[in-house]
Amino acid sequence: MSLLTDTPFPPSARLDGRTVVVLHAHPDDEAIFTGATIRRLADRGARVVLVTATAGEMGTPRSQLPRGADLATVRRDELEAAAAALGVARLVLLGRRDSGLPGWDSSSHPQALVRADLPALARQVADLVEREHAEAVVAYDADGIYGHPDHIAVHLLGRYAAALAAVTSYDATVDREHLHFTGPHLLDEAGGRTTYGRVTAEITTAVAATPHELAAKRAAMAAHASQIGPGVLEAPDFADVYELEWFVRRGEPALLEMLGNAHAVA
Repeated sequence: MSLLTDTPFPPSARLDGRTVVVLHAHPDDEAIFTGATIRRLADRGARVVLVTATAGEMGTPRSQLPRGADLATVRRDELEAAAAALGVARLVLLGRRDSGLPGWDSSSHPQALVRADLPALARQVADLVEREHAEAVVAYDADGIYGHPDHIAVHLLGRYAAALAAVTSYDATVDREHLHFTGPHLLDEAGGRTTYGRVTAEITTAVAATPHELAAKRAAMAAHASQIGPGVLEAPDFADVYELEWFVRRGEPALLEMLGNAHAVA
């Protein structure tokens, strides 16, 4: 049973004509950490621009790839399918290479995200924010949620871009105290860390998925079949683990505060 529920919102709380830029490191991150939020934004009429920094080349496929296919191409195709399931209006690929986990040789590749000129890349993202007339940028918390070098780079990209464009930024994260009481999360397998995300008191904004939004999030996660297996999607506690999405806001309240926040219930 869920520990939290989402606050009802007025039927008139439409967001037509308003835009948010959501920045992620790899294909599948958009679904795992922000899928329900993206779906709700889209359903309310907001334009969601999804920016993905890399193709996730260093991910480990869960099964053999189709003959002649490379992982980057497969993951880009999966990303497009997931974006469609979430109602993303525009998908932008930054074209950097997955840096891999700390200590991997892949981080020395000249196109690795961690070797990018981050201020210049942030200016590129800020230009996109300004052209799209976006009111907010979503990225990750300062630890990249779980310490992945590309996630930390995306945190910096989002923070710099939001500052350059003078808009509110949101750090996507997870509430590690809440997840302590649920079933296993994909983060439990990621990078070998035992601590990730933020404690409840640090979180400013949370969105609890409706059944429709959770179904869309599950479909988006399922689209990333090379990375997410059916065991995760069919787990009986899927809703308890993935229905909530958490953010730390920097700046004035913006679009995410208009979505209806989650509140603890007895």
